[in-house]
Amino acid sequence: MGLILIYTGDGKGKSSAGFGQAIRALGHGGRVKVAQFIKQGPPALTSGEHTVLTSLGVEWVNWGAGFTWIEGNDEKNRLLAREGWQQLKEWIEGGQCDLIVADEFTYTLNFGYLDLSEVVSYLSEQRKKPTFPHFVITGRSAAEELIAIADMVSSVEMVKHHLYDNNQEFQAMIEF
Repeated sequence: MGLILIYTGDGKGKSSAGFGQAIRALGHGGRVKVAQFIKQGPPALTSGEHTVLTSLGVEWVNWGAGFTWIEGNDEKNRLLAREGWQQLKEWIEGGQCDLIVADEFTYTLNFGYLDLSEVVSYLSEQRKKPTFPHFVITGRSAAEELIAIADMVSSVEMVKHHLYDNNQEFQAMIEF
């Protein structure tokens, strides 16, 4: 039976940890899928993780319009989150993968794009089935209800951050 794993906290590295789980699963012959929320994907932004994982056969779908504070993105992200949630449910119920990464998924719950109680109830029921894949969730401020049903929760703490402490710019290989 699959586990629910959460990488949360205010530090850098939550998505990287989730993608590390994907690489580990691939190394064991696992079938992996990624649903990335909030962040724009190719062609607007192609991350190193996307390039490598898709080249290894991982199905990757972006369900994001970009930063929520940019005018118009909030409503677009709300609609995309609902579509992405439907995709996640199809993947979970389809039994065709061993590990799913729901990257930046906590934001869909924190911003009210998806109903937290519905998501928690759904995951709680599905995980009872023998075909439930390992389900990795990343993002800041994971809700207590989500944490309660998880098998593993790691909190990434920010001690120092080059963007915020030194006003440096985003860099390929570090941020994406």
